[in-house]
Amino acid sequence: MSTDVQQVADGTYLVHGDHTNWVILTDGDAVTLVDTGFPADRGLLLDSLATVGSSPEAVTAVLITHAHSDHLGSAQYLRTAHGTPVLLHETEVPHARRDFLQQVSVGSILRNVWRPGVLPWTAHVLRSGGTGQHPVAEPAPFPADGPLDLPGRPVPVHTPGHTDGHCAYHLPDAGVVISGDALVTGHAISRVRGPQLLPGLFHHDRARAAASLDVLAALEGDLLLPGHGPVHRGPVKDAAAEARERESRSPF
Repeated sequence: MSTDVQQVADGTYLVHGDHTNWVILTDGDAVTLVDTGFPADRGLLLDSLATVGSSPEAVTAVLITHAHSDHLGSAQYLRTAHGTPVLLHETEVPHARRDFLQQVSVGSILRNVWRPGVLPWTAHVLRSGGTGQHPVAEPAPFPADGPLDLPGRPVPVHTPGHTDGHCAYHLPDAGVVISGDALVTGHAISRVRGPQLLPGLFHHDRARAAASLDVLAALEGDLLLPGHGPVHRGPVKDAAAEARERESRSPF
């Protein structure tokens, strides 16, 4: 699979890995990386940095939306190989260390394996190292409230539900919201396209995940960069409302 890097705004790139997205924010020679894909996406991750004229050495920090294996996959590699700090919401820090795990269980997958798309998605997860733990040895919480002193000046926004410490990132000046898995536009086992919550089995607390749509709706922006699916252009508040309407009608 080749690297799919899409420039969506000045210094802002959405990268489609193999089933999972990450975001590159550039400021001169410096880079902020938001999420890192599956462990098996490492080659694609490094290629994507090269595509934007950068390198892993230029990554000033890795910001993680949440500590699932398909987003955390190369975080420890970057920390070990290049000394890159890995930052998350304080509630998500122990999750990244794997003090506990808030991830869909094997039992839940088996109970849903009859649904369209679940079996091939499961095979992909197995091939991509998604069932491993991949802990980060020294994850750190954000150093302060408000914009981070990093390329892109991202503002962490706590959006719990998918995991307790899930965090979106808001770029107010660019009108960009990096939503992670709090609001997506597609998934391998979803039968719809457009703004939506992930299927319920993926959320640690589905009710809180739905409530976090209101948090996202309050953010000013017209460019949504999700953890899964294509970029969404249009008011983020409308995307959140569309996802809430779909959630109200979804039994899955």
